[in-house]
Amino acid sequence: MQKNIGNTDRAIRLVLGLIIVILGIVYQSWWGLAGLVPLLTALLAYCPLYTIIGVTTCGNPPGTDKPGKTGTRMPKP
Repeated sequence: MQKNIGNTDRAIRLVLGLIIVILGIVYQSWWGLAGLVPLLTALLAYCPLYTIIGVTTCGNPPGTDKPGKTGTRMPKP
């Protein structure tokens, strides 16, 4: 697993995940468990969906030494 989530993306996922989990607890809803997905991806700095569609929000796309554009497709190996 290579990191494919940048710092801004991680912060957004962390905040949204916490909000969803807290709302799930407050309203006693199972939907709060859905907040674990963005929390987990933020903590791991890895999103499987990004890998499938070939996107990274990191500064450096995997396999390159040059900074890439945010949200750009990763180069094919």
